[in-house]
Amino acid sequence: MIPTLIALAVLVVVVLIVDSIWTDALWYGQLGYVSVYRTQLLTQILLFIFGALVMGGAVFATLAVAYRSRPVYVPVASEQSSIERYRDAIEPLRRLIVLAVPAVLGLFAGSAVSQQWQTVLMWWNGTSFGQKDPQFGLDVGFFVFTLPFVEFLVGFLTAVVILSGIAAVVAHYLYGGLRIQGPGPRLTSAARIHLFVLAAIFLFLRAVDYWLGRYDLAVSSSGRFTGLNYTGAHATVTARGILAGIALIVAALFIVGALVEGWWRMLPLYGVVGLIVSAIIIGGIVPAVVQKFQVTPSAQTLERPYFQRNIDATRAAYGLDGIDVQQYTGQPSGGAPAATKAADIAKPGIRLFDPSVVSDAFKQQQQIGQYYQFADSLDVDRYAFDGASHDSVVAVRELNLDGLGSDQRNWVNDHIVFTHGIGLVAAYGNEKGSNGNPSFYERNIPPSGPIGAFQPRVYFGENSPDYSIVGGPSNGSQRELDYPNTSNLRQQNYAYQGDGGVAVGSAVNKLLYAIKFREQNILLSDAVTDQSKIMYDRSPRERVEKVAPYLTLDGDPFPSVVDGKIVWILDGYTTTNQYPYSQDTSLRDVTADSLTQTKSSVVALDAQDINYIRNSVKATVDAFTGAVTLYAWDPQDPVLRTWMKIFPSTVKPMTDMSGSLMSHVRYPEDLFKVQRTVLGRYHVTDANAFFGGQDFWQVPADPTDNEAAALQPPFYLSLQMPGQDPNTRAFSLTSTFIPQSSATSTRNVLTGFLAVDSDAGSQAGRPRGDYGRLRLLQLPKDTTVPAPGQVQANFSGDSVVSNQLNILAGGRTGSGSKLEYGNLLTLPLAGGLLYVEPIYLRSSVGSTSVPLLQKVLVWYGNSVGYADGLDCALDQAINNRGAGNTSGDACAKDTGANATTGPGAGNGDGTGTAPNPPSTTTSPTTGTGGQGTLTDQQQLQQALDQANQAYEAGQAALKQGDFAEYGKQQQKLADALRRARDAEARLASGARPAATPRPSSTG
Repeated sequence: MIPTLIALAVLVVVVLIVDSIWTDALWYGQLGYVSVYRTQLLTQILLFIFGALVMGGAVFATLAVAYRSRPVYVPVASEQSSIERYRDAIEPLRRLIVLAVPAVLGLFAGSAVSQQWQTVLMWWNGTSFGQKDPQFGLDVGFFVFTLPFVEFLVGFLTAVVILSGIAAVVAHYLYGGLRIQGPGPRLTSAARIHLFVLAAIFLFLRAVDYWLGRYDLAVSSSGRFTGLNYTGAHATVTARGILAGIALIVAALFIVGALVEGWWRMLPLYGVVGLIVSAIIIGGIVPAVVQKFQVTPSAQTLERPYFQRNIDATRAAYGLDGIDVQQYTGQPSGGAPAATKAADIAKPGIRLFDPSVVSDAFKQQQQIGQYYQFADSLDVDRYAFDGASHDSVVAVRELNLDGLGSDQRNWVNDHIVFTHGIGLVAAYGNEKGSNGNPSFYERNIPPSGPIGAFQPRVYFGENSPDYSIVGGPSNGSQRELDYPNTSNLRQQNYAYQGDGGVAVGSAVNKLLYAIKFREQNILLSDAVTDQSKIMYDRSPRERVEKVAPYLTLDGDPFPSVVDGKIVWILDGYTTTNQYPYSQDTSLRDVTADSLTQTKSSVVALDAQDINYIRNSVKATVDAFTGAVTLYAWDPQDPVLRTWMKIFPSTVKPMTDMSGSLMSHVRYPEDLFKVQRTVLGRYHVTDANAFFGGQDFWQVPADPTDNEAAALQPPFYLSLQMPGQDPNTRAFSLTSTFIPQSSATSTRNVLTGFLAVDSDAGSQAGRPRGDYGRLRLLQLPKDTTVPAPGQVQANFSGDSVVSNQLNILAGGRTGSGSKLEYGNLLTLPLAGGLLYVEPIYLRSSVGSTSVPLLQKVLVWYGNSVGYADGLDCALDQAINNRGAGNTSGDACAKDTGANATTGPGAGNGDGTGTAPNPPSTTTSPTTGTGGQGTLTDQQQLQQALDQANQAYEAGQAALKQGDFAEYGKQQQKLADALRRARDAEARLASGARPAATPRPSSTG
């Protein structure tokens, strides 16, 4: 019975392994990357075999040698009498044990060795960096490609020798070759030779390890920095070389002891004692003495060259060696006229809609069906039309199976009917529609807008189902829901005709995928025919990770319309932690910020320490077909060149990138996060100043998110840096710095402003020359320019602003409204620093909460501006009119209830037409017949309640497929939101409108 169960278990495991390999081969083959899978799989198989044979073979051989060399007559002793019982018990199972123990150890070893396939392939195909290490004169490629492989090999062989030695000691002890008690020698000649040879091999490997440890010092942390310090260069390197020589001598003594009888056989034991003592004295005490009595008293002088090595290597490894540094006072110059002129140029690039806030507004206006969704944090992109480039907030309308009712969830609906999302939605980044909604220019289903015609269907996205089976059955019927057609109230169906997915029509493939997904319906359903394809592994990051396993991918893929299709654009990094003298950085720590802690669609990178990074690859994933394309963005990167040798023809040259794709790629956020963190210390380039550490910086906490207590994320916006063309703006990624905090205090003043040019242009195959150019504005050390946290405090402390915000949020009347602060943007302006922050009002409660852009806060030159729109707020701050002051030309056109910041504003649907004017009523006489009036606050609450009711009724109608009723409720919702906005505007301005009659009470 037991052998049968074991055989069945083995059969099941084999079937699952074969199924996984076969389906993976089909997946890679459909994408055209089967060579990647083949190379990886074959390498892992060969390494598994190597590891298993070496480990298993060594342990088996040592057990066999120990058994065959056992003494025929074992001296009788009390010790041997007890061992005799164990030997008799084991003897019937001896053959099984001799085979099973090596086999089990071999399986574990083979599995561990197979995981090192990347290390082995990188060593085999390693390329030169063209840079030499200053201590040893070796190419950096030795440390990156060769050293990890050799250390892995030495470590593995050391483990083999140790386990073999343990097995030998146990076997010799069990069979009498090794004795602890009794008269005569403790070891037989055969046992001595066997164990001494193993000890000699172990010591030889220790000698190699000591020698390699010299090079390890260049990539290891030595206190305050990575790389060799004075003690390491003048004591530790020499000590490890000496210990390597001693270990070789002791290994030779063991060989002599194995071959020669007599007193010589004791020399190895003396040698081991000598090695241990030498390791303590030479390897430990001597470097400690040098450090304490020579280095510590003169550390700044002696360590200076090594600090400089660390500074130079770190800046080179993180791409900071070409950064432009400018001294910047941060104080406005040229007066209000100069600032006003600069503001007129800057305004179109100042994004008022925060992509991490307005997702709910997108859902309210553009979700259309309950089975669609938008990411909780949207993306920033640029689109050119009407003769200009527009910074935009964009999102893909993806599928959301959780939005279906429980009675609609079944296998057919989940995997056959609801298969894809549809459309890309885009809104102006700095223009608002009515009620503070985004002004959409690309919207609706089917999509319409200035972007032009494109394939709108999204089969591959960040929230796609685990798998879908697409393609019409042979009878021609179409079973996939394409989108709800609101014009004729009928479901629009579709049959997939693209190139994506793996053919699943054959009986063999049906069986394979039925096993893979543990789903019998794949095998039995009549919806799966010879025309069907199965789509799985649909996340853009997952697809790129599988075809390019050597890349670390940015945590925020973003969608764009490129060449008539929606594609996901991803940034791929090549990294290593073996770059000599470069400072280690934890990717998870430096890429975590307030967004990664609060939004699921933006993630921090996995925990790994690196000291070298390049944005070497730009990748795209076609949302319709799932096709993955890799482009060599940094073809000079030695790490990428190595992987291109390993996987030839999988990465296309940059020259193959179309102009349309080039216009949408951007400088990656996670690389920028890494660089800004490293730059906080390594903007200091002088070793003496670095040693003092008085001018280190850090990234400030996000002042708009008190709950997360995390770093402020970088922001994309178009701006003009000092020294750039004074009449243009560049799409950039920005961040700020404050002094590094101490245990006692933190100065919340600005010390630096960093921006990188993120616009690659639109020329096919070649980015703009300024793309990726890092510019650092360094403020004086005695600066008084407030940092983001202090500016936020200034906003809150302004009596006018705080009072107006209190009124906007409903004061203490319990309206249910909630204020929400958008991203606090920073940009240089006319010698000073300008801060802009949008304020949103959540117009209802619970799941129907929608943020509406209501106000804009501005800080410039120690003056605060607060208004409905950016023009007026800038005018107040620049001209020092005072927050809320509506005098002046800029404010005259910016104080209405539906104030906008540019064309395209108007209705909440983004059509650009003016909204209907608010209705007015005649104020009745109070007290007549018990009839009163509704105050502004009560009108606001009433409108919010009605908006909530209309939204809930609309969602209920949508679930029932009643699109006519859904349209009516949407109209009611828009009207209620308009009335709420009017009431809020009156509350903020203090106006006294005509009253709305209050129904008289009865009873």
